[in-house]
Amino acid sequence: MGVIYLVRHAQASFGARDYDKLSDLGEQQAVALGNTLRARGVQPDLVMSGSMHRHAQTAELAGFGPEVDHGYDEFDHDQVIVAHKPAYKVRAVLLADLARKGNPKRAFQEMFTAATDRWVNGGDGYTETFQAFCDRSDDAVRRTAERLGKGETALVFTSGGPIAAVVSRLLSGGDGLWGKLSPVTINTAITKVVSGRSGLTVVSYNEHGHLDKQELTYR
Repeated sequence: MGVIYLVRHAQASFGARDYDKLSDLGEQQAVALGNTLRARGVQPDLVMSGSMHRHAQTAELAGFGPEVDHGYDEFDHDQVIVAHKPAYKVRAVLLADLARKGNPKRAFQEMFTAATDRWVNGGDGYTETFQAFCDRSDDAVRRTAERLGKGETALVFTSGGPIAAVVSRLLSGGDGLWGKLSPVTINTAITKVVSGRSGLTVVSYNEHGHLDKQELTYR
């Protein structure tokens, strides 16, 4: 039986011009993750990641050098936001709108939830549909499983969206759980999938015991 650990990247730089790099806290989370994996005796035979900088940074700070599979890339959140409200193509407009709210982070989450709901429900204006995103996430984890021999382990550094897509299909046979799973995926949380004769099975989701003494983050 093969084992695949799907790891969400550490905290990225929310609110910065370049979101796709780890925050100072994110760097600490990635180091803590690596220490925990080594303490547990995880010695992967295969290390994969999506192509985002935050994926590679998390892997490297945890002590691993990944091979890139674009199937593990996150969906284009900028495009999803702009399709929801075209004026947000200008970053200053988005920031100004959020600043007018009493709680900008909460306001962003409410806006982002509405934007992703539009995408999930088949709205137009996207180069990748929600269905296509879930298909490629599912394909990626199955490609990884096919490369594992008996008793081998894969470690995958990716984002909350692909992890939620994989788990939704494995648990329910469809994509309906994605909207519930994706928002609660914790930075550097570990999801364990086993590969056996009956196919792929989720045995744990969003495990984050290595962060017990740190602030939990979701971006």
